[in-house]
Amino acid sequence: MSSNSVSEATTLDGNRVRIRFEVGKKCDSLSGTLRHASRICTQSHAPRKASTLIQTPIITTHNILSVMRHSSIKVILLAGLLSVSSTQAQSDKSASKPASPSKPEPADVEAGRAWEELLKISQPPPPPETWKTTAPSADTIAKFRAMQAELAGNAAQKAKDFYSRFPSHSKAGEAREKEYELLEAAVAMGNARMLSRLEALEAARLKDPALSEDDRFQLRLSAVQRAAMSKMSEGQPVVFGEFEKGVRVLQKEFPKRPEIFEMLLAVASQSEAEKGRELAQEIAGSGAPDEIKAGAKDLLKKLERVGKPLQIKFTDLVGKEVDLQKMRGKVVLVDFWATWCGPCVAELPKIKAAYEKLHPKGFEIVSISFDREKEKLEKFVAKEKIPWAQHFDGASVFGEQYGIAAIPTMWLVDQKGILRDLNAREGLEEKVENLLKEKR
Repeated sequence: MSSNSVSEATTLDGNRVRIRFEVGKKCDSLSGTLRHASRICTQSHAPRKASTLIQTPIITTHNILSVMRHSSIKVILLAGLLSVSSTQAQSDKSASKPASPSKPEPADVEAGRAWEELLKISQPPPPPETWKTTAPSADTIAKFRAMQAELAGNAAQKAKDFYSRFPSHSKAGEAREKEYELLEAAVAMGNARMLSRLEALEAARLKDPALSEDDRFQLRLSAVQRAAMSKMSEGQPVVFGEFEKGVRVLQKEFPKRPEIFEMLLAVASQSEAEKGRELAQEIAGSGAPDEIKAGAKDLLKKLERVGKPLQIKFTDLVGKEVDLQKMRGKVVLVDFWATWCGPCVAELPKIKAAYEKLHPKGFEIVSISFDREKEKLEKFVAKEKIPWAQHFDGASVFGEQYGIAAIPTMWLVDQKGILRDLNAREGLEEKVENLLKEKR
């Protein structure tokens, strides 16, 4: 088991939720957030240009499927090895003949077939192609995840069958590791029947005196992640609260691990302003690595904007002038997004529903696109019949100006033009309704 610790956030096509930090285009995880969960397109803590945004899954109580992390398995061929005899030739004639290949033992052939079958069944089915252009319903996503969870559980059993049948085989150890990974994926996607097996494997590994600190940390982290993910039905704040609690326990056990601070920073970035500020200040003044402390300081700068007027002014796609400060009397959602961002597109139905319900009461939306091709954005907006203003400049100037490190990012501006919420994605309708009730 390896310890992948990098600044998060990761993801556009696959989604694993683990608080393990893998940066890249796999949407595997976010710097400091859970694996096998929903995702988001993001980059690491330091602000980057829009074109370098990374996709990363972050913990939210809504969304897309998880992707198992065992998709880069190498196929090993186990048959047909040539053996050259080392015995002395018994005759000039036989010595002059090339050694003939020995027939593979039946057990080797059987093991080879079993291994190839295991590799095949370990590959998770890809999400339907239609999901790239049409956001799936919550029910469709749930069914797909359930199917993945069941398949992962079946594959885990195949892995166990392999090392049980061929305990001395060169791939037996890899099969044991694969069993653990598949059980993790199955449980993360909702296969509760596999939980007891997973916990038993973890308990056995933790008792191994030869276990490295990295592997011990990852095992303990897995349990923390599962505890947090078990709260998904209670909402994102509860999930992150449970996660922070687990991270604090890990902090006592592994006080020198930099991942601890990465995870706390992830919690801070998804918390309400006061809580986020408290955690960011703690990290900035801690013994965390410089890069993580820099991320905390960047977050503090962003949080300083809360409670102050938000200045955004531009000409939208259809030539209309947009100025947030001239929209006073309205509650405005500022949605940082892109058409190429799967999680952003997946959020669209929810945003549309909120707009249709609350627009008559004074709710407006202003979208800031990270797209680089105007024509693609225009076609998407027309196809989806998106009625609100879209900002496009091909360079995401506002994203740079406001240090947007992940999309979708949703901010809420109140009726006085004041920035009030940096995490409007969770509980959007309720938050908008509460701001609409406030006196102007």
